Amino acid sequence: MVDNRSGLEIEKAIRASVEMADVPSPELNRKLKAVLREQEAVLQKQPVMRKLSLWYVPMVLNLITFSMLAFLARIIIENMYLSYFAAGSCLYVGAAGVLLTLVGLKRANIKEEITIRIEKRGVLV
Repeated sequence: MVDNRSGLEIEKAIRASVEMADVPSPELNRKLKAVLREQEAVLQKQPVMRKLSLWYVPMVLNLITFSMLAFLARIIIENMYLSYFAAGSCLYVGAAGVLLTLVGLKRANIKEEITIRIEKRGVLV
């Protein structure tokens, strides 16, 4: 017959290891909670969203577009006076776009209107 005593001993050892409950000391638990609260406080102080202002993009695109049109007018139009007039008109419209953008900054507060807000990852709300 098989010795049942060694099986019982193994079973007792298994039960004893399963029943072990490692409970941290209250002092360690308090320290861990304090560290966790500090980390949460630091995360909550950080801004939740990152702002990317794009107020200058229409102005820059307008200026680039009309500068290229002025360059093309100077190259393509053979009549010297007409080419200068067309190029000057294009540069004038480009400068007017810059002026309108700057007026819009002062009067209509377009910096806030043309802003992309990006949420940060891992920030507690």
